[in-house]
Amino acid sequence: MMEDMDAAALAEFLRRRRAELKPADVGLPQGARRRAPGLRREEVAQLAAMSVDYYTRLEQQRGPQPSEQMLASLARALRLSRDERDYLYRMAGHGIPDQGSTASHVAPALLRVLDRLDDSPALIISTLGESLAQNRMADALFGDASARTGWERSDVYRWFAHPETQRELYPEHDRPRQSRAMVASLRVAYGAAGASSRAGELVDLLQEVSDEFARLWERHEVAKRFEDHKVLVHPEVGAIELDCQVLFTEDQGQALLILTAPPGSEASEKLRLLSVLGTQEFTSQP
Repeated sequence: MMEDMDAAALAEFLRRRRAELKPADVGLPQGARRRAPGLRREEVAQLAAMSVDYYTRLEQQRGPQPSEQMLASLARALRLSRDERDYLYRMAGHGIPDQGSTASHVAPALLRVLDRLDDSPALIISTLGESLAQNRMADALFGDASARTGWERSDVYRWFAHPETQRELYPEHDRPRQSRAMVASLRVAYGAAGASSRAGELVDLLQEVSDEFARLWERHEVAKRFEDHKVLVHPEVGAIELDCQVLFTEDQGQALLILTAPPGSEASEKLRLLSVLGTQEFTSQP
C-alpha cells in the first residue's frame, strides 16, 4: 500500500543511521582520516548498489519516493533491525514487507559475520535458496547475484528451470544428489509456511516447468541438507574441494554458508587464485 512519503523523517533517519556505523561494521577498511563519524554517503550508496547522487538526494529531501527494492537494499546497507526496516518503509510511504517473506530482510547478525569474511566464499540464503547477500569471493565462485530479481534469485528455481546452465558448477555425478537435497530442503520450508506461502508458490511453479522436480516432490523427502564436503567446478580454476559450514538465524529462516579449504591444500591455492581473478572473464588465447 502506497502512502505519502515523509521526506524529512526519512532523510533524518538515513543520516542518523549512517553516522552510527563504522567502516568495520560493514566490512570496509577505515581508510584515510575522516572528518565526520560514520560512513560516507558514497560508501552507503556502494553497499546499496545505487548512485551516490540518488542517495544524496534522499538525505537532502530532494529524492523521489524509493521503490521497495531500493528500500530493501538500504536496509541491508545500513544493517537495520527488523523494527528499523519497518520504520524505513513507513517513512518512505510503503507498507511494511510481509512478515512471512523469507527474503524481505537480511538478518543483521549474519551480515556482521559476513562482513568479516574476506578470504573464503560466503553467502546468506533464505529457506527458498534465494541469495540475499554474498561477499566478493562468493561472487567470484558463484557469480554476482545482485542483478537477479524475482524467482531468478532462487538457486532452487534456477536449478530446475535452467538446468543447462545452473548445474555446470557441480560435477555431473553429484547432480542427482544435489537435486534431491534441494527438493528435500524446500519440503521443510513448505511444511513450515504452508501451501499458500511463497514456498507453495515456488512448488506450484516448479511442478509446471520441471518433470524432474515433480517426480522428486512426490518422494516426500524432508531434510535441511548442507553437505559438509563438496566439489564445485569453476570455469577458470577447475574443480575445488571445499568444506561447508552453516550458521542459521534463531528462527532458522536464513543461513550463512561459509566455504573453506584446509591451509596449504590444492583447494586453498585455487581459492587464492580465484581471489585474484575475481569476477573477470577470460578467453583462451590463440
